[in-house]
Amino acid sequence: MSLQAASSPTRPWLTGMSEAIPLLGGYVPVAISFGLIATQAGFSAWEAVAISTLIYAGASQFLFVGMVAAGAPLWLVVAMTLLINLRHVVYAPNLAPWLTPSRLWPWLMHGLTDQIFALAHARLPQLPAAQRLGWYTGAALLAWLSWIGGTALGALAGGELVARWALMGEILPFALPALFLVLVAPRFTSRRWSLALSLTILSALLLTFLGLTNVAIPLAAVCGALCFQLVKFGHGEKTEHAAQGERHE
Repeated sequence: MSLQAASSPTRPWLTGMSEAIPLLGGYVPVAISFGLIATQAGFSAWEAVAISTLIYAGASQFLFVGMVAAGAPLWLVVAMTLLINLRHVVYAPNLAPWLTPSRLWPWLMHGLTDQIFALAHARLPQLPAAQRLGWYTGAALLAWLSWIGGTALGALAGGELVARWALMGEILPFALPALFLVLVAPRFTSRRWSLALSLTILSALLLTFLGLTNVAIPLAAVCGALCFQLVKFGHGEKTEHAAQGERHE
């Protein structure tokens, strides 16, 4: 049965939740890791949960906790957090064509994570316009709540879990990158996406190798976005020239 056929016309939010369930395999372990690291850095369990509730930005949260614990000035913490989240400037234009008119979208964008973007980018075009808002609400809400719940678990019991299963401490940081890789991998079937993703990966690796680890992700995202747009422009230009040639003939 296709995903479209399985969608509920009356409860699209429930369909969104059910299709976002696989994300929990990556969200919960990494959220547990964040909760544990936050408390080890001197934050209380409630503060760790508040960070996951209000910032909700994965890598930015780890950076935030580390910089605050190291005594970095507030302006630098805010600047670096915004820099890492600059990739959302790339996400928005790619989702915009599928967003139906609603005043709720600006509020729901708080739930736009890397994984939700990858899932929504694939699913929203397949859904009837009337179901898109509900679907996105259900998917984003489930992911957000699982992240908050995982953070609370890590903050309250993370130390005990790692002490009992030492290997868990080594595995947790890889859960979210592995999940995102699974979501992105199907895009390599497209030449345009393959070029953009390959350039992004190579740029991130090169910047990291050069020691620019703090800006590797946002700068690599910008390189990938530019490549994506340039390939689109070039393809459109070729198509236009081909059409003009046909008219002359």
